[in-house]
Amino acid sequence: MKCGGSTLAALPASFFEDLHELQTEGMQPVIVHGGGPAISENLAKLGIETEFVNGLRKTTEPVLDVVEMVLAGSINKQIVRLIQTSGGKALGLSGVDGGLIQAEPVSNHVEVGHVGDVTGVEATIIQGILEMGYMPVIAPIGIDKEGQRYNINADTAAGAVASHLGVERMIVVTDVPGIMKNVNGIKEVLPSVTVQEIQTMIQTGEIYGGMIPKVKAAIACIHGEVKEVVIVDGSEPGVLSRVVKGETIGTRIVQM
Repeated sequence: MKCGGSTLAALPASFFEDLHELQTEGMQPVIVHGGGPAISENLAKLGIETEFVNGLRKTTEPVLDVVEMVLAGSINKQIVRLIQTSGGKALGLSGVDGGLIQAEPVSNHVEVGHVGDVTGVEATIIQGILEMGYMPVIAPIGIDKEGQRYNINADTAAGAVASHLGVERMIVVTDVPGIMKNVNGIKEVLPSVTVQEIQTMIQTGEIYGGMIPKVKAAIACIHGEVKEVVIVDGSEPGVLSRVVKGETIGTRIVQM
């Protein structure tokens, strides 16, 4: 599952209790997290300018230092603490550790700096953590063969991890109830949507801003082993268990 950075602060204790319950029942959750608001806050404190290009943070070396500090440091360990406080077992790491997330510069790297696309995932590391009975909590920092770090969009990283693990379902935990569509002037959640419908909605502007990388990562993920991606509101009571049990909640993204 992917947990959005803007969502973390608002997640209730029941979300982490739900995670613990799934782990107790023999499920093996794998979490990839973001941390955008905390990164922006720390950049502002340090007087480092930041800007976004098509939803991606322009990442210079000074910005990258802060991104890694916040994602692999404070945010990652905060999630681990919350899981452990709820009774779960978690182990935090970043994509740099063991070359977990291998990356290369994005095609428009001249515009956005050290932002990366995922070229590979060392899935055996994740599988080893799961076999030890721990829940992997992964910060989306990538690395290449030369040792250059990359800021990876958390949605993109989660989609790549899910595909390389060969799981059937990826859950995107956000602060919105799903993909919204205007119906007669009223915003309604789409219970299910296909890849083609998403592409059309991006073209028409019905899907915009920060939701674009979420759904694009979902599409890329579905092309792998993943059968569906579910976008849900993390504050919904028992949301993870409800998705696992097949309840209709949030928006399911499917191939056809």
